[in-house]
Parts: sequence; C-alpha cells; structure tokens
Amino acid sequence: MEKIHGNSDRVLGFGCWAIAGEWWDTAGQPLGWGKTDDEESVRAIHRALDLGVTFFDTADVYGAGHSERLLGRALGRRRADVTVATKWGNLFDERTRTLTGADPTPEYARRALTASLARLGTDHVDLYQLHLGDVEPRRAAELRDACEEFVEEGLVRAYGWSTDDPRRAAVFAAGAHCTAVQYRANVLQDAPEMHALCETADLAGIIRSPLAMGLLTGRHGNGRALEAGDIRSAPPAWLPGFGDGGGAEPEWLARVEALREVLTSDGRTLTQGALAWLWARGPRTVPIPGFRSVAQAEENAGAMAKGPLGEAETAEVERILGR
Repeated sequence: MEKIHGNSDRVLGFGCWAIAGEWWDTAGQPLGWGKTDDEESVRAIHRALDLGVTFFDTADVYGAGHSERLLGRALGRRRADVTVATKWGNLFDERTRTLTGADPTPEYARRALTASLARLGTDHVDLYQLHLGDVEPRRAAELRDACEEFVEEGLVRAYGWSTDDPRRAAVFAAGAHCTAVQYRANVLQDAPEMHALCETADLAGIIRSPLAMGLLTGRHGNGRALEAGDIRSAPPAWLPGFGDGGGAEPEWLARVEALREVLTSDGRTLTQGALAWLWARGPRTVPIPGFRSVAQAEENAGAMAKGPLGEAETAEVERILGR
C-alpha cells in the first residue's frame, strides 16, 4: 500500500469515533460523543468523499461495532476509492453497546479482523491498528508478526499502532508492512517525539484528537454543559480540558482564545487553523478530525484548500504558548 502521507503537505482523514453514537463501559461511564443521527452521518461521509477526502479511520469498539457498520454502509460501491483504517484489541458487547475488556493475543487479533471485515462489508482493511496503547513490547512484537501474516493473506494492506509511546511504536515500526503510527497531537498538546519517530522510521503520523476533543472548534466557549452520554461530560484521566459535568475548563478556553487570531489568519476558521498547524509540523502528519454533520465535514475538508500555516504564524503560536 502506498504510504498514507504520500507527497502532499495537506493529507486529511476523517475520524469515525464521533459518529458511533452512545456506548459505555461496564460501570456506565460514557465512551461516545452523545446521540447521533445515522442518516446525517451517512450524508456527511458522502459529502466528504465529494470534497476529496479518501481516508477514513474507525475502530471496532467505536459504538461497539456501530461505527464500522455505518462506515461500510456509507461507502458502499465507493469502497475501492478510499483508504479504510480500523483498530482492534478491545472486547465489547454489540447488543448492549458496552466495552467489556481487552485481549492483546494474536488469536484474538485474527477473530477481531474477521469480525471487522464483516461489519465493514469489505474483503480487506487498508490499515489495521492495535488499539491498546500500553501493550508490553514483547507481546507487541507477536502482534506485529500476526499482522505480517494478515498482509501475506491479503486481509490487510498495512498496519500500525495507536499509541503515544515512541518506544512502543518503534516495535511495530520494525515490521516490513508497518506504515503508520496513530497518536494524540494538536496545537495545545504537541508530541515532538512522535513526530520525530515518523521521520526516522518513514511512517505516516495519524493524528487523533487534532481539535483537542472539540476545544479547537470554538464551540465550547459559552460554558454550556455537555449531555450525559458524551464522554466529555465525565472525562477520564487521559482527557484533559473538560471538567466533570461542567463543560470545557476556563484555562483551556483561554489558551484557545489567545490563539484565535493567528489560527484564523488567511480566512481560515478556528478548526481549519488547528489542522493547518498540524500540517506545518511536517508533511507526514495526517489529522483525522471527527465529524457528526455535513456542515462539520465541509468545514474540515475546507482546510485542505488553505494548506499549512506559514512559518511566521507557526512561530507566533509557539510564542503565545511559551514553548
């Protein structure tokens, strides 16, 4: 499979977590983004395709299988025109939409892949990613070897790991068909070590949370509370920027406001400026912003016409944040 990052400085993917609808852990904590409209999600995917977006990233656990099923339905006959990435490692109950555990064994990887292919309605996955960020490196090497088997069998074109640990990511990067690593990065939370790994290991950097879970859209500045089914209403420890039940935290909103002028330069929206900053970090970065509507799909895709932030704007961002 051709490297996802290709030769462009503005490759954009769409992340399919937000369209998965509501789902929970066994304690009842929300893991989705609240209620969604499946038909609007399908329209948004179709609009993204029309605007030139050809990379969609999902996971088997998003909505306990629902995101994969929805993406497969929306792509339909256009499946051959896009790159589809999904992830495995989590256990879940589709009937109750509940995350039930994790399984980092090669045996489960094969079962999970078979199930994902069925939900997506396809005979192969373009990018298959381990979704457990803290797997012990020796076990990870076994999973990497399993992925090589999947490639040989034609079930997977390439593979990667969704992890924020460059030492772990390097284990997968040693594989012949590892082409990407997925990690969190945005203008508020940079990841220089992960960017560097992508350069040295010749990997695409699939950037999750490029809009800081919505903080960089500018839609959380009015102090509004989030609905109970939204993960941000009861944020886990790894999700900063939101208070428990109280919406976005003021200090994070203040940073966003401080960046607004520079990020909205050259007619960009705040969202488009945040994506432009990531492209300016290097040509290997592939942001995958989420979406739940046609309007959001159009705004995200519109960033491609503007391209990366310029050097002066990038330097101003660093000055404002004191980095």
